[in-house]
Amino acid sequence: MDFTPDPHSQRLGAELREFLDTEVIPAEAEFHDQLATAVDPWTRPPALRRLMDGARDRGLWNLFLPGEHGAGLSQLQYAPLAELSGWSPNLAPAAMNCAAPDSGNMELLDAFATPEQRERWLTPLLSGEIRSAFCMTEPDVASSDARNIGTRIVRDGDSYRITGRKWYISGAMNPEARIFIVMGKTDPDAPVYRQQSMILVPRDTPGVTVRRAMSVLGYDDREHGGHAEIDFEDVVVPAANLIKGEGEGFAIAQARLGPGRIHHCMRLLGMAERALDLTARRAWDREAFGGPLATQGTVRTFIAESRITVESLRLLVLKTAWLMDTRGNREAHTEIQAIKIAVPREIQRILDGCVQLFGAAGLSQDTPLAAFFAAARGLRLADGPDEGHLSTLGRAQLKAYRPQ
Repeated sequence: MDFTPDPHSQRLGAELREFLDTEVIPAEAEFHDQLATAVDPWTRPPALRRLMDGARDRGLWNLFLPGEHGAGLSQLQYAPLAELSGWSPNLAPAAMNCAAPDSGNMELLDAFATPEQRERWLTPLLSGEIRSAFCMTEPDVASSDARNIGTRIVRDGDSYRITGRKWYISGAMNPEARIFIVMGKTDPDAPVYRQQSMILVPRDTPGVTVRRAMSVLGYDDREHGGHAEIDFEDVVVPAANLIKGEGEGFAIAQARLGPGRIHHCMRLLGMAERALDLTARRAWDREAFGGPLATQGTVRTFIAESRITVESLRLLVLKTAWLMDTRGNREAHTEIQAIKIAVPREIQRILDGCVQLFGAAGLSQDTPLAAFFAAARGLRLADGPDEGHLSTLGRAQLKAYRPQ
């Protein structure tokens, strides 16, 4: 395994680092001010649209997508770029059209949609003209087990009728999210992994009601388009809106979530690096008990242990990316689960230490640390809770030792 960035990735990395330092991070305060004063706080503000134009001009666009519609990068090539974008997670991924949930939805449509579906929805998503949402999680069932999903998708002649409720649907508060990819059951009597299907539901379809915004540890995440609770009440869409076929929903979901999980982990590494950068500077600027905090043994120990953790996690993420590129997502399943467990959990611990060192300022809106912490904590539930992945990973590891 050779994780040395190739010349193309190095050029993109240098361009992205310069973009972050000169345009993205300096625009963060303006971006948040515009959201705070906007008539509609869920839409993309002018500062973000300006950065989107800048990213296009620099060739920093759709970097996550490996095929003909994207930048043609492998997972291993994309990894250091996604990590850099984590230095400004509210702005950089969105500026480069690489933000969730749109990135995962574009991967899904690129892989499974019909030509007509791609033309209508993938094309405007690739151009950044619209946004999208992925409607899987439900409030009334433990939908981390996708077999529990209660939303029904019922064939009705040349149409499908959809009924159910979803929540924590990321990006859906933004009215620019014009298309919802909805997962539900088409046949509750089929084998458990063949009961679910996915279907495209335009936002303006009668019966679709965005009820309210959901907060995450008090944050409304308007920077990302929020998280919505949505009702689908006898929503009728053409049968041609079904993705791939009846009973394919579970397999499609697994294909979508694999890359999404590693991209989250890549960005989390960048968030940790920025947090540690801010914390190291703070440790020299603040004095207590007769000297800078940087001279305190507990602070040095925290910085050292954090560095060890970040470097270890990065190697595991890079190994996972390499396996996905060389052996496929299925063969990288163990490593995908491992990073999904380890990276959010360990980065959350680092961020907690950074907040602690900053003191009250670490809890305030004057640093990104509290928001980073909330994001890391949320990712321990998003795309499956730690406990589910630990159970599955442990079962797989023990299977080879089971007595015959």
